[in-house]
Amino acid sequence: MVSPDGTGARVDPGSNHPAWARLLDQLDWYDRKSSSAQRAFTRLKVVELFIAAAVPVVAGAGGSTLLIATLGAAVLVLEAVQQLFQWQTNWVLYRSTAEALKHEKYLFLSSAGPYASADRLRVLAERIEGLISQEHAKWTQGRERAEPGPPRAS
Repeated sequence: MVSPDGTGARVDPGSNHPAWARLLDQLDWYDRKSSSAQRAFTRLKVVELFIAAAVPVVAGAGGSTLLIATLGAAVLVLEAVQQLFQWQTNWVLYRSTAEALKHEKYLFLSSAGPYASADRLRVLAERIEGLISQEHAKWTQGRERAEPGPPRAS
């Protein structure tokens, strides 16, 4: 890869430049958190589906009303847990951000697009921080919708 100063010297992308270190750190974080949220969401939904499917089976087999009510309540609680922790939303947001960061990484490594200029490390820093700020704003907005605060006075 060509040096950021335009001299043509080779640069190790793993250098200690803060922008590169930040990119690698955030890419790793978003990738891990996306995978974790996906696993949590999938596990919860599978359990929820099995319990929900058991309700008509137990009712049809003449199971006790207490058992049927307990199964129904368990489905409700599992759905409330999903709404509280927002695993599906986080999975999608984090994966989207991780993929956008990967895109920036490959453009940077190829000295392509916005990274074809001499001040490519500055551009990398600005674009990475822009992506992270956008994701944080979406996450905050999603939390506000999921956890409405007290009613506002009119």
